[in-house]
Amino acid sequence: MKIIVVGLGRAGNLLISSLANENYDVVVIDKDRDKVDAITDKYNVNGVVGSGASQETLRKAGADTADAIVALTHVDEINLLSCMQAKAIGTRIAAARILEPDLVSEMDKLKEQYNIDFFMKPRLDIAEEIYRNMGMPGFAKLEGFWENEIQFLNLNILENNPLIGRTLTDIKQTGNLNILVVSVIRKGKLFIPKGDFIIEEGDSINVCVSIKDLDESLQKLGIRRSRFKKTIIVGGSNTCIYLLDMFKNKSRVTILETDKQRCRELMEMYPEVNVVYAGGDTLEVLDEENVSGADTVISLTESDETNLVVSMYAWSCNIPSVITRVDGPEHLNLLHKVNIDITVSPAESSALKAFRFLVSHDVVDGGEDMGKFYLMAEGLAETIEFTAGEDFKCLNVPFADKAFRLRKDIIVTAILRGEELIIPSGTTSIQKGDHVIITSTRKNHIRSLGEILS
Repeated sequence: MKIIVVGLGRAGNLLISSLANENYDVVVIDKDRDKVDAITDKYNVNGVVGSGASQETLRKAGADTADAIVALTHVDEINLLSCMQAKAIGTRIAAARILEPDLVSEMDKLKEQYNIDFFMKPRLDIAEEIYRNMGMPGFAKLEGFWENEIQFLNLNILENNPLIGRTLTDIKQTGNLNILVVSVIRKGKLFIPKGDFIIEEGDSINVCVSIKDLDESLQKLGIRRSRFKKTIIVGGSNTCIYLLDMFKNKSRVTILETDKQRCRELMEMYPEVNVVYAGGDTLEVLDEENVSGADTVISLTESDETNLVVSMYAWSCNIPSVITRVDGPEHLNLLHKVNIDITVSPAESSALKAFRFLVSHDVVDGGEDMGKFYLMAEGLAETIEFTAGEDFKCLNVPFADKAFRLRKDIIVTAILRGEELIIPSGTTSIQKGDHVIITSTRKNHIRSLGEILS
């Protein structure tokens, strides 16, 4: 698969690092020669210096024979034009990042007008991610929905966690839990666990759970989700606006913003919200706004350093739920050392969604049954959706049957059968037409349902 990536900011670099582990022919485009030289020295990719919106530059990058283009510059118009130009030249599929709310609201029209197949909209996406995780403690994070049926929960096993020393089978049976642990990271190593796997302190586990069972499962797993009666948001960005539009009760929200004009705009848009000018010491203003009485503190400024200070201060005030916008990996690691694990990154969101888009369109021979694709477990594991056809040789064979033999490091995560969601057990079988979701190590490179069998 030949892929062109336009823009070598944080998102572009993250995407390249993911693509470098795959068997792809990658060409990067950026106007900054130093960035192009740096990325081509680091990875086995080719580079072109110039504007991605230029047909001449795109032709140099091979857009006439490319399978895909991903435009990730910080200028929406350049991203749109890059994709349109590439498609006109001959590129098969195109994905563009858009940041401005006006353009996000017009995505359907833009798809048709610019012939674009997919949009990354990181500000809206991380607002949805934040809202989903409000009230969650730092050691647990809800990763997202799958067709509004499935929720993935990432849980860090801390000292004194009641799951320590227990097998997965015991956890599921004694707690009467309709869940499945699909991956475990232990000391940097990925495990796709079986029922006899024993949980240890320090493990990071990913759990698949039905949406309808989520609240009950959280309670049984000992995860207390605090009610967000009072929320403080630091930074009145567009992400903040998306987030406010999701709140049902805005009267218990306080926004701290350092720009006076932005404060006026927010007060006009949301008169019921407490908007506070924080042009001086942000921590002092937090104290004045009684930060210790908040249930949730969300730091959304454009500065990682500011978000780091705000979040660590909120954590020191024993705020139940602290959520931080952060892009730099060095800041991310520092936050995680003090157990502030609910972090969101616009750059990471864009890169992940672009990578999923590319892989889901990289259909190999026999892989026509492949649907949605997700990375999980710090990028070490893949979760993929397949549609079971009549050629799948183990149709209607129970998983506990010796004839149903999975390859190493693969687990059937869930099955969607019509409107029914099935969390598998030994008696479960795959039927024709099922949407089968599997989790595997990336090294298995599963691209069709038949490849899960040994």
